[in-house]
Amino acid sequence: MWPDRRLTELVGIEYPIIQAPMVGPKGALAASVSCAGGLGSLACAVLTREQVVTEVEEIRKRTDNPFNLNFFCHIPPSADAREDVAWRARLRPYYEEFGLDPNAAVKAANRAPFDAAMCELVVELRPRVTSFHFGLPESKFVDRLKGAGCLIFSSATTVAEARWLEARGADAIIAQGAEAGGHRGMFLTDAVESQVGTMALVPQVADAVSVPVIAAGGIGDARGIVAALALGAAAAQLGTAYLFCPEARISVPYRDALRSARDEDTALTNVFTGRPARGLKNRVMQDVGPLSPIAPPFPLAATALQPLRTAAEAQGSGDFSPLWSGQAASLGREIGAMELTTRLAIEAADAAQDLARRFGVAG
Repeated sequence: MWPDRRLTELVGIEYPIIQAPMVGPKGALAASVSCAGGLGSLACAVLTREQVVTEVEEIRKRTDNPFNLNFFCHIPPSADAREDVAWRARLRPYYEEFGLDPNAAVKAANRAPFDAAMCELVVELRPRVTSFHFGLPESKFVDRLKGAGCLIFSSATTVAEARWLEARGADAIIAQGAEAGGHRGMFLTDAVESQVGTMALVPQVADAVSVPVIAAGGIGDARGIVAALALGAAAAQLGTAYLFCPEARISVPYRDALRSARDEDTALTNVFTGRPARGLKNRVMQDVGPLSPIAPPFPLAATALQPLRTAAEAQGSGDFSPLWSGQAASLGREIGAMELTTRLAIEAADAAQDLARRFGVAG
Protein backbone atom coordinates (compact mmCIF):
# COMPACT_ATOMS: atom_id res chain seq x y z
CA MET A 1 0.00 0.00 0.00
CA TRP A 2 2.79 2.45 0.93
CA PRO A 3 5.41 3.37 -1.70
CA ASP A 4 8.38 3.29 0.71
CA ARG A 5 8.09 0.78 3.55
CA ARG A 6 11.58 1.26 4.96
CA LEU A 7 10.40 3.31 7.93
CA THR A 8 7.38 1.18 8.85
CA GLU A 9 9.45 -1.99 8.63
CA LEU A 10 12.40 -0.48 10.50
CA VAL A 11 10.26 0.70 13.41
CA GLY A 12 7.68 -2.08 13.31
CA ILE A 13 4.54 0.02 12.81
CA GLU A 14 1.57 -0.50 10.52
CA TYR A 15 1.13 3.02 9.17
CA PRO A 16 3.69 5.64 8.07
CA ILE A 17 2.15 8.12 10.48
CA ILE A 18 4.05 9.67 13.38
CA GLN A 19 2.57 11.86 16.10
CA ALA A 20 4.97 14.73 16.64
CA PRO A 21 6.39 15.06 20.16
CA MET A 22 4.85 18.16 21.74
CA VAL A 23 5.37 19.70 25.18
CA GLY A 24 2.08 19.44 27.06
CA PRO A 25 0.48 16.19 25.79
CA LYS A 26 1.67 13.18 27.74
CA GLY A 27 1.60 9.38 27.52
CA ALA A 28 -2.13 9.06 26.87
CA LEU A 29 -1.80 10.64 23.42
CA ALA A 30 1.32 8.67 22.47
CA ALA A 31 -0.30 5.41 23.60
CA SER A 32 -3.43 6.02 21.53
CA VAL A 33 -1.45 6.68 18.35
CA SER A 34 0.78 3.65 18.88
CA CYS A 35 -2.25 1.47 19.64
CA ALA A 36 -3.74 2.47 16.30
CA GLY A 37 -0.64 1.43 14.34
CA GLY A 38 1.21 4.75 14.07
CA LEU A 39 4.19 5.90 16.14
CA GLY A 40 3.24 7.80 19.28
CA SER A 41 5.76 10.23 20.72
CA LEU A 42 6.39 11.65 24.19
CA ALA A 43 8.22 14.98 24.59
CA CYS A 44 10.57 14.53 27.54
CA ALA A 45 12.61 17.76 27.58
CA VAL A 46 10.51 19.37 30.32
CA LEU A 47 9.93 16.16 32.30
CA THR A 48 11.87 14.90 35.31
CA ARG A 49 13.23 11.37 35.40
CA GLU A 50 10.30 10.29 37.56
CA GLN A 51 7.78 11.86 35.19
CA VAL A 52 9.31 10.11 32.18
CA VAL A 53 9.05 6.78 33.99
CA THR A 54 5.41 7.44 34.91
CA GLU A 55 4.44 8.36 31.36
CA VAL A 56 6.23 5.38 29.84
CA GLU A 57 4.41 3.11 32.30
CA GLU A 58 1.14 4.65 31.12
CA ILE A 59 2.04 3.95 27.49
CA ARG A 60 3.06 0.35 28.19
CA LYS A 61 -0.12 -0.35 30.15
CA ARG A 62 -2.02 0.30 26.94
CA THR A 63 0.21 -1.11 24.22
CA ASP A 64 3.25 -3.22 23.40
CA ASN A 65 3.65 -1.34 20.12
CA PRO A 66 6.67 0.90 19.43
CA PHE A 67 6.78 4.47 20.72
CA ASN A 68 9.21 7.37 20.66
CA LEU A 69 10.85 9.39 23.45
CA ASN A 70 11.98 12.84 22.33
CA PHE A 71 14.65 15.12 23.84
CA PHE A 72 16.35 18.45 23.23
CA CYS A 73 20.13 18.50 22.78
CA HIS A 74 20.94 22.20 22.85
CA ILE A 75 23.92 23.71 24.64
CA PRO A 76 22.66 25.56 27.75
CA PRO A 77 23.51 29.27 27.63
CA SER A 78 25.21 31.19 30.39
CA ALA A 79 22.90 33.59 32.20
CA ASP A 80 23.59 37.23 31.42
CA ALA A 81 22.35 39.67 34.07
CA ARG A 82 22.10 42.54 31.58
CA GLU A 83 19.92 40.50 29.22
CA ASP A 84 17.70 39.44 32.08
CA VAL A 85 17.27 43.03 33.31
CA ALA A 86 16.38 44.26 29.81
CA TRP A 87 13.89 41.43 29.30
CA ARG A 88 12.19 41.99 32.63
CA ALA A 89 12.00 45.72 31.92
CA ARG A 90 10.22 45.00 28.64
CA LEU A 91 7.72 42.76 30.41
CA ARG A 92 7.28 45.03 33.44
CA PRO A 93 4.03 46.71 32.22
CA TYR A 94 2.36 43.32 32.02
CA TYR A 95 3.50 42.42 35.54
CA GLU A 96 1.95 45.66 36.77
CA GLU A 97 -1.24 44.94 34.87
CA PHE A 98 -1.63 41.62 36.70
CA GLY A 99 -0.49 43.03 40.06
CA LEU A 100 2.68 40.92 40.05
CA ASP A 101 6.07 41.83 41.50
CA PRO A 102 8.48 42.12 38.52
CA ASN A 103 11.46 41.66 40.85
CA ALA A 104 10.24 38.47 42.49
CA ALA A 105 12.42 35.40 42.03
CA VAL A 106 11.11 32.96 39.43
CA LYS A 107 12.12 29.33 39.06
CA ALA A 108 14.24 28.83 35.94
CA ALA A 109 12.54 27.29 32.91
CA ASN A 110 12.99 23.51 32.83
CA ARG A 111 14.11 22.59 29.32
CA ALA A 112 17.15 20.49 30.03
CA PRO A 113 19.33 19.03 27.28
CA PHE A 114 19.86 15.27 27.02
CA ASP A 115 22.57 14.16 29.46
CA ALA A 116 24.24 11.07 30.90
CA ALA A 117 21.55 10.50 33.53
CA MET A 118 18.74 10.67 30.99
CA CYS A 119 20.70 8.45 28.62
CA GLU A 120 20.92 5.75 31.26
CA LEU A 121 17.19 6.04 31.91
CA VAL A 122 16.39 5.66 28.22
CA VAL A 123 18.67 2.62 28.01
CA GLU A 124 16.72 1.18 30.92
CA LEU A 125 13.35 1.96 29.35
CA ARG A 126 14.38 0.88 25.83
CA PRO A 127 11.85 2.66 23.62
CA ARG A 128 11.99 1.59 19.99
CA VAL A 129 12.78 5.17 18.93
CA THR A 130 14.65 7.99 20.64
CA SER A 131 14.41 11.27 18.75
CA PHE A 132 16.15 14.60 19.15
CA HIS A 133 15.63 18.26 18.37
CA PHE A 134 18.49 20.71 17.70
CA GLY A 135 20.92 18.12 16.37
CA LEU A 136 22.22 15.08 18.24
CA PRO A 137 23.78 14.56 21.67
CA GLU A 138 27.39 13.51 22.11
CA SER A 139 28.45 10.49 20.05
CA LYS A 140 28.97 8.42 23.20
CA PHE A 141 25.28 8.83 24.03
CA VAL A 142 24.20 7.97 20.48
CA ASP A 143 26.34 4.82 20.61
CA ARG A 144 24.95 3.86 24.00
CA LEU A 145 21.37 4.20 22.79
CA LYS A 146 22.03 2.26 19.62
CA GLY A 147 23.69 -0.46 21.67
CA ALA A 148 20.47 -0.74 23.67
CA GLY A 149 18.47 -1.25 20.48
CA CYS A 150 17.06 2.26 20.12
CA LEU A 151 16.61 3.80 16.70
CA ILE A 152 17.83 7.40 16.47
CA PHE A 153 15.76 10.08 14.70
CA SER A 154 16.44 13.81 14.55
CA SER A 155 15.07 16.91 12.84
CA ALA A 156 16.73 18.71 9.93
CA THR A 157 15.61 22.03 8.50
CA THR A 158 18.16 22.07 5.67
CA VAL A 159 19.91 19.53 3.45
CA ALA A 160 23.20 20.30 5.24
CA GLU A 161 21.65 19.42 8.58
CA ALA A 162 20.23 16.19 7.14
CA ARG A 163 23.64 15.11 5.86
CA TRP A 164 25.22 16.02 9.22
CA LEU A 165 22.70 13.86 11.07
CA GLU A 166 23.13 10.87 8.78
CA ALA A 167 26.92 11.06 9.09
CA ARG A 168 26.58 10.92 12.88
CA GLY A 169 24.32 7.90 13.08
CA ALA A 170 20.72 9.00 12.62
CA ASP A 171 18.55 6.10 11.42
CA ALA A 172 15.91 8.45 9.97
CA ILE A 173 15.74 12.17 9.23
CA ILE A 174 12.72 14.32 10.07
CA ALA A 175 12.63 16.96 7.32
CA GLN A 176 10.99 19.84 9.18
CA GLY A 177 9.50 22.38 6.80
CA ALA A 178 8.97 26.00 7.76
CA GLU A 179 5.21 25.37 8.08
CA ALA A 180 5.69 23.20 11.18
CA GLY A 181 4.42 24.24 14.58
CA GLY A 182 6.68 24.50 17.60
CA HIS A 183 10.43 25.02 17.73
CA ARG A 184 12.48 25.06 14.59
CA GLY A 185 14.92 22.17 14.79
CA MET A 186 17.68 24.26 13.19
CA PHE A 187 21.16 23.73 14.59
CA LEU A 188 23.71 24.46 11.85
CA THR A 189 22.14 27.81 11.02
CA ASP A 190 20.32 30.61 12.78
CA ALA A 191 19.00 32.16 9.56
CA VAL A 192 15.32 31.74 10.31
CA GLU A 193 14.40 34.01 7.42
CA SER A 194 15.63 31.45 4.87
CA GLN A 195 14.07 28.31 6.34
CA VAL A 196 12.69 26.00 3.65
CA GLY A 197 9.07 24.88 3.18
CA THR A 198 8.13 21.20 3.43
CA MET A 199 7.38 20.72 -0.26
CA ALA A 200 10.79 22.03 -1.27
CA LEU A 201 12.74 20.45 1.59
CA VAL A 202 11.52 16.84 1.54
CA PRO A 203 12.61 15.83 -2.00
CA GLN A 204 15.98 17.52 -1.58
CA VAL A 205 16.63 15.73 1.69
CA ALA A 206 15.40 12.43 0.22
CA ASP A 207 17.93 12.86 -2.61
CA ALA A 208 20.74 13.77 -0.21
CA VAL A 209 20.57 10.92 2.34
CA SER A 210 20.21 7.15 2.20
CA VAL A 211 18.18 6.73 5.40
CA PRO A 212 14.36 7.08 5.46
CA VAL A 213 12.98 10.61 5.50
CA ILE A 214 9.99 11.72 7.57
CA ALA A 215 8.11 14.78 6.31
CA ALA A 216 6.96 17.31 8.91
CA GLY A 217 5.32 20.72 8.61
CA GLY A 218 1.87 21.76 7.44
CA ILE A 219 0.58 18.18 7.12
CA GLY A 220 -2.95 18.20 8.51
CA ASP A 221 -4.83 15.47 6.67
CA ALA A 222 -4.54 12.51 4.29
CA ARG A 223 -3.82 14.76 1.32
CA GLY A 224 -0.71 16.04 3.06
CA ILE A 225 0.41 12.51 3.85
CA VAL A 226 0.03 11.40 0.24
CA ALA A 227 1.89 14.49 -0.96
CA ALA A 228 4.74 13.81 1.48
CA LEU A 229 5.07 10.21 0.32
CA ALA A 230 4.99 11.33 -3.32
CA LEU A 231 7.84 13.75 -2.58
CA GLY A 232 10.06 10.92 -1.34
CA ALA A 233 9.22 10.67 2.36
CA ALA A 234 8.80 7.27 3.95
CA ALA A 235 6.42 8.66 6.60
CA ALA A 236 4.64 11.83 7.66
CA GLN A 237 4.79 13.47 11.09
CA LEU A 238 1.74 15.39 12.30
CA GLY A 239 1.57 17.53 15.42
CA THR A 240 -1.14 20.17 15.29
CA ALA A 241 -3.70 17.66 13.98
CA TYR A 242 -3.29 15.64 17.19
CA LEU A 243 -3.74 18.67 19.46
CA PHE A 244 -7.46 18.54 18.65
CA CYS A 245 -7.72 15.05 20.18
CA PRO A 246 -9.07 14.82 23.75
CA GLU A 247 -5.98 12.83 24.78
CA ALA A 248 -3.83 15.92 24.16
CA ARG A 249 -5.39 17.56 27.25
CA ILE A 250 -4.44 21.08 26.24
CA SER A 251 -5.81 24.16 28.02
CA VAL A 252 -9.18 25.67 27.13
CA PRO A 253 -7.63 28.90 25.73
CA TYR A 254 -5.28 26.83 23.58
CA ARG A 255 -8.10 24.65 22.24
CA ASP A 256 -10.27 27.69 21.53
CA ALA A 257 -7.44 29.36 19.61
CA LEU A 258 -6.89 26.25 17.49
CA ARG A 259 -10.59 25.96 16.71
CA SER A 260 -10.67 29.45 15.22
CA ALA A 261 -7.25 29.35 13.54
CA ARG A 262 -6.87 30.29 9.89
CA ASP A 263 -3.95 29.71 7.56
CA GLU A 264 -2.38 33.13 8.19
CA ASP A 265 -2.79 33.09 11.99
CA THR A 266 0.65 31.72 12.91
CA ALA A 267 4.07 33.36 13.04
CA LEU A 268 7.61 32.46 13.99
CA THR A 269 8.50 33.91 17.37
CA ASN A 270 11.28 33.78 19.95
CA VAL A 271 9.51 35.61 22.78
CA PHE A 272 8.35 32.51 24.64
CA THR A 273 11.64 30.63 24.92
CA GLY A 274 14.36 32.58 23.11
CA ARG A 275 14.41 30.26 20.12
CA PRO A 276 12.33 30.57 16.91
CA ALA A 277 9.11 28.56 17.06
CA ARG A 278 5.83 28.73 15.16
CA GLY A 279 2.68 29.48 17.11
CA LEU A 280 -0.70 31.15 16.91
CA LYS A 281 -0.39 34.90 17.21
CA ASN A 282 -1.45 36.30 20.57
CA ARG A 283 -1.00 39.51 22.51
CA VAL A 284 2.53 39.13 23.85
CA MET A 285 3.85 37.69 20.59
CA GLN A 286 2.58 40.68 18.62
CA ASP A 287 3.43 43.31 21.24
CA VAL A 288 6.96 42.16 22.04
CA GLY A 289 7.92 40.31 18.84
CA PRO A 290 7.22 38.22 17.00
CA LEU A 291 11.04 38.08 16.90
CA SER A 292 12.52 40.20 19.65
CA PRO A 293 16.22 41.16 19.63
CA ILE A 294 16.24 41.39 23.43
CA ALA A 295 14.73 37.98 24.21
CA PRO A 296 17.31 35.99 26.22
CA PRO A 297 18.69 32.84 24.54
CA PHE A 298 16.85 29.53 24.72
CA PRO A 299 15.39 28.58 27.12
CA LEU A 300 15.95 31.59 29.40
CA ALA A 301 13.27 33.83 27.87
CA ALA A 302 10.60 31.52 29.27
CA THR A 303 11.50 32.20 32.90
CA ALA A 304 10.24 35.79 33.17
CA LEU A 305 7.16 34.99 31.08
CA GLN A 306 6.00 32.15 33.32
CA PRO A 307 4.26 34.29 36.00
CA LEU A 308 2.41 36.19 33.28
CA ARG A 309 1.34 32.96 31.61
CA THR A 310 0.08 31.56 34.91
CA ALA A 311 -1.85 34.73 35.76
CA ALA A 312 -3.42 35.03 32.32
CA GLU A 313 -4.41 31.36 32.10
CA ALA A 314 -6.07 31.66 35.53
CA GLN A 315 -8.32 34.27 33.88
CA GLY A 316 -9.00 32.02 30.89
CA SER A 317 -6.61 33.85 28.57
CA GLY A 318 -3.88 32.51 26.30
CA ASP A 319 -2.35 35.95 25.72
CA PHE A 320 0.95 34.97 27.37
CA SER A 321 1.03 31.27 26.50
CA PRO A 322 2.95 29.58 23.70
CA LEU A 323 0.14 28.35 21.43
CA TRP A 324 2.32 26.22 19.18
CA SER A 325 0.68 25.42 15.87
CA GLY A 326 1.56 24.64 12.30
CA GLN A 327 -0.01 26.37 9.31
CA ALA A 328 -2.72 23.73 8.73
CA ALA A 329 -4.62 24.01 12.01
CA SER A 330 -7.90 24.66 10.22
CA LEU A 331 -7.82 21.06 8.98
CA GLY A 332 -8.04 19.71 12.55
CA ARG A 333 -10.76 17.27 13.64
CA GLU A 334 -11.91 16.83 17.23
CA ILE A 335 -11.89 13.06 17.42
CA GLY A 336 -9.91 10.54 19.46
CA ALA A 337 -6.28 9.92 18.54
CA MET A 338 -6.85 6.26 17.68
CA GLU A 339 -9.71 7.14 15.36
CA LEU A 340 -7.74 9.99 13.80
CA THR A 341 -4.74 7.77 13.09
CA THR A 342 -6.90 5.05 11.55
CA ARG A 343 -8.88 7.55 9.47
CA LEU A 344 -5.71 9.22 8.22
CA ALA A 345 -4.29 5.87 7.11
CA ILE A 346 -7.49 4.78 5.34
CA GLU A 347 -8.04 8.16 3.72
CA ALA A 348 -4.41 8.34 2.58
CA ALA A 349 -4.64 4.90 1.00
CA ASP A 350 -7.88 5.85 -0.76
CA ALA A 351 -6.43 9.16 -1.96
CA ALA A 352 -3.33 7.43 -3.31
CA GLN A 353 -5.44 4.92 -5.22
CA ASP A 354 -7.62 7.71 -6.59
CA LEU A 355 -4.54 9.52 -7.86
CA ALA A 356 -3.26 6.33 -9.43
CA ARG A 357 -6.58 5.89 -11.28
CA ARG A 358 -6.56 9.49 -12.45
CA PHE A 359 -3.11 9.16 -13.94
CA GLY A 360 -3.72 5.68 -15.29
CA VAL A 361 -1.19 4.04 -13.01
CA ALA A 362 -1.87 0.53 -11.74
CA GLY A 363 -2.60 0.57 -8.01
